[in-house]
Amino acid sequence: MELPSRKAIRLKNYSYSQSGAYFITICTLERKKILSKIAVGTPLPGCPQEPCIELLRYGQIAEKFIQQMSRFYNYLSVDKYIIMPDHIHLLITIHETDGHPGTGVPTKRSSVISRFVGTFKRYCNKEYGENIWQSRYYDHVVRNQQDYNEIWEYIENNPIKWMDDMYYL
Repeated sequence: MELPSRKAIRLKNYSYSQSGAYFITICTLERKKILSKIAVGTPLPGCPQEPCIELLRYGQIAEKFIQQMSRFYNYLSVDKYIIMPDHIHLLITIHETDGHPGTGVPTKRSSVISRFVGTFKRYCNKEYGENIWQSRYYDHVVRNQQDYNEIWEYIENNPIKWMDDMYYL
């Protein structure tokens, strides 16, 4: 039986180790909702409710390692992130150091982005005692300031899209 071919989503001839901003989405295995819950306060008639995120055990561990990643990669910063019930969005910037981020010239397979995601998943899984992540992840090269701003807003407003899955405090 022939497997269906997957569409390549990465930019051709682009080094995912060069300085710039990247939008990354990492999903849980089978999209299990084990990272967080989205909640709103007691609803009042005519008053919009702002969602808040309550991190579950897996989400708390993920947040711990997101916040520690700049120690592992001093040329990289996590500018914004959100931990949703079954996925994480990150807006990351790779800063240039001595002409190259990191040590050596990364190959396509060992780009800074893939090393970052791999390290993050490995540290989380070690503490979880199991693998909770899909093997692949989504990445997007941020093209310009408008793209960056739109992604920032998307991350900021992502919990609003989960209104059906919310519960009330």
